[in-house]
Amino acid sequence: MQDAIALITRYYAAFNAAETEAMIACLAPDVAHHVNEGAIRIGHDQFRAFCAHMNRCYREHLTDIIVMATEDGARAAAEFTVNGTYLATDAGLPEARGQTYRLPAGGFFSVESGLITRVVTYYNLADWTAQVGASG
Repeated sequence: MQDAIALITRYYAAFNAAETEAMIACLAPDVAHHVNEGAIRIGHDQFRAFCAHMNRCYREHLTDIIVMATEDGARAAAEFTVNGTYLATDAGLPEARGQTYRLPAGGFFSVESGLITRVVTYYNLADWTAQVGASG
C-alpha cells in the first residue's frame, strides 16, 4: 500500500513541476490513460502527446491532494483540487482568454510491478465550462 501511495504522490509531484518525463517514469510502457470526456490513450507516446497538448492549452497546479490505496497496492485513488488557467483555445471548448478555474477532481490507478498501468481522471466538465465561459 505505501509503495503505491508513494508512486502516485511522485506522479502528482511531477505533474505539479510540469515534468512530463518524470510522470512517464511512473508509468508502465503500455499504460492505459483514460482522459475525462475523451478517448483512452495507450502507451508513453500518446501520454506524452496528451501532456504537450495540455501544457499548451492549460497551466494547472494541484492542491489538497489525498492519495489512498488498497492493502495490496494494486489499486489507488487520489482526490485533489485543480487550480488552472486556460491559456489557448482547445477544440470544441470555449475561447481561451486567460480565464482561471478551480475544480475538485479525482484520479484512479492500477499499479503493477511498481508502475502505473492505468490512469483514469475525472472532473466536472460542466463546472469547468461554466467557470471559463463566465470569465472575462
